[in-house]
Amino acid sequence: MNSNGGPEGRRFDVLVVGNGALGLSLALTLTRRGQRVALLGESHRPWAGSTAAGAMLGCFGEVTTSLVASDHGRAKLELGIEATRMWPQWLAELDEETGGGDSIKTADGTTLILNTIGIPEIDDANFAAIRAELVRYAEPFHDVDPADLDWVDSEPLSRPLKAFHIPGEHAVNPVALMERLESAFTTAGGTVITELATAVVHDRDRVTGVTLANGDSISAGQVVLAAGARTQTLLDTLPVGPRIPKLVSGYGVSALVKTVDGTSPSSVIRTPNRSFACGLHVLPRSQGEVYLGATNVISSEPRDIAEMRDLVFLLQCAHRQVRRNLWDSHVAKVQVGNRPVSVDGFPLLGDGGMDGLWIMTGTYRDGLHLSPLLAQEMTARILGEAPRAALAPFTPVRPPLQAWSRERIVEDVVHHTIAIGYEQDWKIPVEWDGWIENDLRPATLSWAEEIDPEFTPPPELLFLSRQIPDLAKILREYYAASREGAGAAAR
Repeated sequence: MNSNGGPEGRRFDVLVVGNGALGLSLALTLTRRGQRVALLGESHRPWAGSTAAGAMLGCFGEVTTSLVASDHGRAKLELGIEATRMWPQWLAELDEETGGGDSIKTADGTTLILNTIGIPEIDDANFAAIRAELVRYAEPFHDVDPADLDWVDSEPLSRPLKAFHIPGEHAVNPVALMERLESAFTTAGGTVITELATAVVHDRDRVTGVTLANGDSISAGQVVLAAGARTQTLLDTLPVGPRIPKLVSGYGVSALVKTVDGTSPSSVIRTPNRSFACGLHVLPRSQGEVYLGATNVISSEPRDIAEMRDLVFLLQCAHRQVRRNLWDSHVAKVQVGNRPVSVDGFPLLGDGGMDGLWIMTGTYRDGLHLSPLLAQEMTARILGEAPRAALAPFTPVRPPLQAWSRERIVEDVVHHTIAIGYEQDWKIPVEWDGWIENDLRPATLSWAEEIDPEFTPPPELLFLSRQIPDLAKILREYYAASREGAGAAAR
């Protein structure tokens, strides 16, 4: 159950609930500072996002026109830029504390491709936005002739039109990273408790620990909820829960593939984000083995089994758009992960609104990349020190953040819906996509108004809430609770 002794009869300074990349990084950073820390989570990490991630260490490749169109989006980007700068030292410290071993870095830089899949309103616009932000922040990059992409051999109808390389955005092996983090944590004196938390224990407005699935309780002066998409289950046990944006899952499927020719690219190869999801990305995991990722499907609950259609979509995208002979390669492993997504689309970071409660989740696709920075910043806050990074925009106890107008969100839904069709190679008469757009726009606007007269969820949540009644219910209840809470505060 435990390492470094059991928790019975012990009171910890800090209990970190969640043993993914964020929880591990925070637990290690706190332990380095002399805190008695317990890290809580089942060893096989069900529902986690980290274990199935491509673990790309970059933020510019994730830029979209929507992200940089709001102050909150730009604040998130700037956190990502700062995190990128921290990774070399972070990895060096882990090597020193654990004795090193094989390098956990798997990819040298990131190559962005703009191919013939998708639509200009998304793919061309996001490709241009990434370049613009690289220039804005003076981040090195250089153009690459698509003909010189030595590992890219897409089918002709999916060929790349443009490409550039970002030398500063790498990737790591997430499983090896978490093994090294846990080793450093226990070596420093931390305690690992391999149990599932079912509730947060509190006395009035003071959090005192958690209850485990086996009936035991663990006490601590400070409790940090960093359990990814499953954090919502714990927030539901607290009186402050309704005042915090609800969490849902960004379920995704990835695959490890043994290439038929025994080769792998040296860098990450990816497209811009599109179709309500992350861009298609292929990256080396080891010699002759590649990681494939692309999917993101909003789900009201975390999932642990891949849907067949998502796996088929991923494999077809990879061999059509990146390398044709992947079709003859061998799928070594299918992975499922759950990204924690708040219903307003932004992280939940900081004071949880009760004494002794901290929240560190809702990071969507950026949790692993942000982990060194957020570990440092949350440690400073827990220890009462002056923080460096601005996390205030993402304080957990907040009304819904409305970063974009309803009109812009509706337009995004329309464009991404059309893009799904093109990415899945639909065959329609030329004029039909215009007709579909004309029907989608008023239907989507009507649905947004039906969800709530004031608040509009991010595009992917608005889109899927039409198909998932539970998600629509979550949104309606959260907006109603937020409005009621605001009214009570005004009184």
